[in-house]
Parts: sequence; structure tokens; C-alpha cells
Amino acid sequence: MRLGARIFKTGLAIIAAIYAASWIGLDPPFFAAISATFAIQPSIYKSYQTILEQVQANVLGAAIAIVFTIAFGHEPFVIGAAVMLAISIILKLKLESSAISLALVTIIIIMGRPGDSFLMFALERFSLVMLGVLAAFLVNILFFPPKYETKLYYKMTDLTDEVIRWTRLILRHETNQQSLKQDIPRINESIVEVSNLYLLFKEERSYLRNHKLVKARKVVLFKQMITALQHIFTILKSINRYENELYHLPEDMQKQIKSQVDQLMDYHDRILLRYVGKVHSQLPGDMEEEVMKGKTQLAEQFMKVYDEEKHLKEEWFHVLPVVAHIMEYQDHLEHLDRLVESFFSYHQDDNAVYIEQE
Repeated sequence: MRLGARIFKTGLAIIAAIYAASWIGLDPPFFAAISATFAIQPSIYKSYQTILEQVQANVLGAAIAIVFTIAFGHEPFVIGAAVMLAISIILKLKLESSAISLALVTIIIIMGRPGDSFLMFALERFSLVMLGVLAAFLVNILFFPPKYETKLYYKMTDLTDEVIRWTRLILRHETNQQSLKQDIPRINESIVEVSNLYLLFKEERSYLRNHKLVKARKVVLFKQMITALQHIFTILKSINRYENELYHLPEDMQKQIKSQVDQLMDYHDRILLRYVGKVHSQLPGDMEEEVMKGKTQLAEQFMKVYDEEKHLKEEWFHVLPVVAHIMEYQDHLEHLDRLVESFFSYHQDDNAVYIEQE
């Protein structure tokens, strides 16, 4: 079993909350631990957003609990009414679900068993909840800071490598169909995970002007990298779906499709390596010429099949999406290549790309 950073941070936040409550003299300290569990977030920016929302929710919950207890007592139906009112107001304010949970905890611990000096009792309970939120916020900032650029790059490149391997196999008719059938849904889920990592990376904030510019360009770069990954995956699925129709095309056409996709996948690999400094130049002139020439030849060969192979009209229409995806894939790779080159032209001096080895 692998323990991730969020698991460790949750444990540390609970420990810190309990010790802080005991040191200050607030009792019982486990109320602070409960609130700390709601405040751990996957990124520093989300943690900042969360603490703002949870402070609002906690203040609202405490205010409702105090007013309802003074006005109506602390019977179960009164607590239920207070909870319903709090949920309605928080939803109206469009706060996160964790804010609702925290507000409900605050209401229940204040109204559950009020002491003799109710206002002091409510203040102590409110302070315990806030202490837990603060402990979680500090742990989230100081310990195990997220490195989403590193995670995103490696997950995306590993996934791209896997899709490219499957595509090479299917172009050579060496695929284990059962294995590919099982892997396609898993790869699709992994692409969704990569997209979620990208959103977390995009949410991270930079506060220095130069870092903001670097971050903005990286956000655009990673978005285009994910787009390129999605297109090679689309090609894999299309070839898998129409493999039989492709097999019935003239041999020259099959060779042209295989050659062009192979060249584009090599081009894709080279761009990703260029981003981390493992390749120090753009696409060589002869390779670039072959890629561009291959695109023209593929289109010409495809139209030739349409004009001369009248008996293959059904196969032609089925293969049309495959050829369209290949050409679109090339367009996205060329755009990605330009983005990478542009990035290094602006940030060559300060060496702005840092991908840590895992």
C-alpha cells in the first residue's frame, strides 16, 4: 500500500490540531482534529480558497447555533432546523461542500450539549473548529508542497509512450486484440486523470511577474501536449475500429498510412524530449521535409484510391476519419513544436523548465 502526500498531510494536520488545542487549553481537542480533516486540499491555491470558505461557513454555523439555542433551546428538532437553514444559506452563497460539512460540525458541537455559560462555551467550540482549519492550512503550505508540473509531465509522457506503442503494434498487425480491448478504457480513464492534474497545475499561483509569464506559457504548452495525446489516442481507436477496412486497401495506401503515422509519432517523441532539454534542436530539415511530404502523399494516395478503386468505396468512407485524424494530429504536433520553440526563445537565459526525476 502506497501512502500519498495527502494522507501524510491529513495525519500531520490532525496531530498538529490536537497538540495546539491541548497547549492552548481548549477542550476537547478532538473537535479541532475533526475540522482539520475537512481542510486538507490537493494544492496550495485550493487550500487558500478552502480556508476562506470554511471561515465563512464556520462563522455562519456558529451564529446560527447561538441564535437558535438562545431563542429555541437545543432540542433535536431545533438542531435539525438550524442545520437545514445553514445548508440553505451556504448553497445560496455557492460555497464548497466541505464548507457545508464544517458548518454542520460547528452547529452540532455548539448545540449538542451547551454548558452553563453558553456564550463562552460556544466561543470555545468555535475556536476549536477554527484551530483545526488553521492547522490544516499551515500543514498544507509547509509540508509536501505539490509538484504538479513533474507529476503531469511524467504521467502524460508515460501515457503517450503507451499509446504510441499500441499504435505501432496495430499498424504492424501484431496486436493482441483482447489486451487492447481491455486497455482502451483504462487509457481513456488515465487521460481524464491527466486532464485533472492539468487543472490542478493550472490553479497553482505564481506571485513574481517573471514566474507568472513562465507559468502562463507552461499552461498553454501542457494543454497542447494533452491535445496531442488525445489525438494519437483517437488514431489508435480509429485504426482499431477500421482495421479490417484498412487491410483491404491497396498495399501502397497501407504503407503510406503506416509510414506517416510512424513519422508523426517520432516527431511527437522528439517534441516531448525537447521540452525537458534532452533534445537541443528543432526537427531536422530532412525529417521535417519527410513529414510534410508524407502529408501530401497521404492525401494524394487517398484520393487516388477514391478515383481508381471503385470497388473500395465502402472501405474508403470508413478510412476517411482515420486519414482526417492523422492530418489533424500533424497540425497539432506542428503547433506544439512552435509553442515549445517559442517558450525556449523567451526563457532560454533563465532555464525556466525544471522537471525533477522521480
